[in-house]
Amino acid sequence: MSHPVLRIIALPVLLWAVVLGVVRVVIAPAELCADGTPDEFRDTALDAAAWLYLNQRDDGSYVYEYDRASDEFPDAYNVVRHAGVTMSLYQVAGRLGDEASFDAAERGTAWLLDNMVYRDNWGGPTNGTNVKVGSAALMTIALAERRLLTGEPLHDGTMRALGEFMRVQQKENGGFFTKWFVATEMMDLRSTSAYYPGEALWALAMLHEAFPDEGWDVDAWETADFVSLLRDDEEDVEFPPLNDHWAAYGFAEMAEWGLEDQHTDYARRLAARFSLFIRFEAQKTDEGMSLQVRGDSRRSSALGTWVEGMAALWRLSMSDERLADISDEILEQARCGAELLADRQVGDNQPPLESGAWFIHDVTRMDDQQHAISGLIYTADGLDGRGQREPDR
Repeated sequence: MSHPVLRIIALPVLLWAVVLGVVRVVIAPAELCADGTPDEFRDTALDAAAWLYLNQRDDGSYVYEYDRASDEFPDAYNVVRHAGVTMSLYQVAGRLGDEASFDAAERGTAWLLDNMVYRDNWGGPTNGTNVKVGSAALMTIALAERRLLTGEPLHDGTMRALGEFMRVQQKENGGFFTKWFVATEMMDLRSTSAYYPGEALWALAMLHEAFPDEGWDVDAWETADFVSLLRDDEEDVEFPPLNDHWAAYGFAEMAEWGLEDQHTDYARRLAARFSLFIRFEAQKTDEGMSLQVRGDSRRSSALGTWVEGMAALWRLSMSDERLADISDEILEQARCGAELLADRQVGDNQPPLESGAWFIHDVTRMDDQQHAISGLIYTADGLDGRGQREPDR
């Protein structure tokens, strides 16, 4: 029989061991991040791009969503996401030299051009009912990526028309009305979108980079101030700042313009927000107590945006000394998120509708691949010390 004194000592020791175990599993579990390499991340991005172009339809549209459990394709489509996917394919072509991705992006661009409507000096892609600021912004960015890659002015007129649409939709405070109705030829004065201002910010910055003498920077600065100072209140963001990776791209694009303190303060808070999300995601195991307390893994369209945002903020931190003190931490978190993406991707030994994709509850959507692709490419660049986002022509 054990000594009574030992039993008295063992009881609190055992109790504290249980408490610490619960804390470790529930409150502060280990982060499941390995040391992924730039080559691994680029290969993962290429596999995801292959899912997009191998499953692209003849008219240039993409498979929007696929349920592998039922082998069904829900009857839905989204022009904003189409433009975003096209943008990511141009990025694969530009940074990874993948011709198949470029060809697919060209077909995606043709689809957008076929669905353009024009009024006066502006235009935008429509779903048949309306033209949205988000679709105009991401189409602008896609065409700007193509222009940077090829050096061709082929779509300069379309880029300007898209920019003029964003100008028409911009409010006096720098925010945006969300859309224009085709049938009534009136703008929507009621609805809002939390992410359209960030998309427009990057698009306007890209327009200024392409056409520096046309005043697009004025519109970009107004948008930057709205995003930094007003947007979270206007959209009633519960825990600001809004996790807006598009705004991160925009501010990184404007880094050489000379950002003001409110912009870099916002960028610092945005980095903390993305870091919190990635750390929380890295602690999930999708089983046992972790699943009960923390829920299952987020889809890659969410995780990918956090990685994109951190990669963009890392580029900004390399250009702006006000953020230099968090540069290493930003890149470390981007790498952690990219590693999670690489680990969760379906391998290349699966059917074409699965290989290279990310699934959640047996469903994948085209923007799951889009956001992961961009995050992986630019994190790989960051790990290689490349601060330039633009492709080598």
